[in-house]
Amino acid sequence: MLSNLHTHTTFCDGKDTPEEIILYAIDRGFSSIGFSGHGYTPFDLRYCMKDTDGYIKEISALVEKYRNKIQIYCGVEEDAFSAVQRDRFDYIIGSLHYGCVDGKYYPIDSSRDYFARCLEAYGNDAIALAKDYYANFTRYIAQRKPDIVGHFDLITKFDETEAPLLLNNPEYIGLSGKYMEIASDCDVLFEVNTGAISRGYRSAPYPAENLLHILRKKGGKVILSSDSHSAKTLDFYFDKATELLKDIGFDGVYELCDGEFVKRHI
Repeated sequence: MLSNLHTHTTFCDGKDTPEEIILYAIDRGFSSIGFSGHGYTPFDLRYCMKDTDGYIKEISALVEKYRNKIQIYCGVEEDAFSAVQRDRFDYIIGSLHYGCVDGKYYPIDSSRDYFARCLEAYGNDAIALAKDYYANFTRYIAQRKPDIVGHFDLITKFDETEAPLLLNNPEYIGLSGKYMEIASDCDVLFEVNTGAISRGYRSAPYPAENLLHILRKKGGKVILSSDSHSAKTLDFYFDKATELLKDIGFDGVYELCDGEFVKRHI
């Protein structure tokens, strides 16, 4: 069964309309599709949804139109620094896209240049940035309990395409592992996110393999996600990601079916 709940459309920074994505998903044999527009962030209006009401109305209409062909869900990707009204959505993906220094927000994933500005705000100390990122993110996860944790180690997005700062750094590896242990106790789903692979930034999904090993040992639950910004990447790398999970020792992934998260064995 094919399903993806991390999907962006023209309502935020995606390339295709919700209906175009639905038609592609039906053609590919998806059992369900979930939309997750970026929740409104008043401190950064570049890629968040500005018309949340219109988004909800559009998805609701498409649910009815395609009811007999595919299950459609209206979700949101909430940033940890900007909570949404949760009961308006079928599910929330909780992510952290920013560092915050002296009340100013610095994007970590928008571009290499923006990441460099964020790093500069932390005195060009990648470990200091990582500590603050994970402390803020795990605090949010514990308090908010999002349905799905989005790209847990997003902070490493540019590490393979620029001078490596984190992924080969033993101090970072230990630090991120410690915070994964904390987050994995929160009884939430963690997405295995292939989006950075499809866009040429990473060679493996988020979270990194060492973090997935920790998650498995802690009994964590995972869900496949493509963080799709165009219809053609809805199931990008899913086969290989599934094999990776099996090699690590996971025996199933979760999907949203009939309004409930259920485990599908792999």
